[in-house]
Amino acid sequence: MIDNKKVKKKNSQLVLRINDIERDEFVSLCEELDTSAAREIRRFIRNFVAENRLPDNQ
Repeated sequence: MIDNKKVKKKNSQLVLRINDIERDEFVSLCEELDTSAAREIRRFIRNFVAENRLPDNQ
């Protein structure tokens, strides 16, 4: 069954620089939690935007 929500294609990249040790620890923790770093970063971005969105932009 397909959800009525619009399926949004992932068509952009966000490049960032991060300390090797922090990256490795983050990726390892994601693997331990059976998730991916990309999934968790996308989730963070969605939550951040939802929490900080101006009322006119909902």
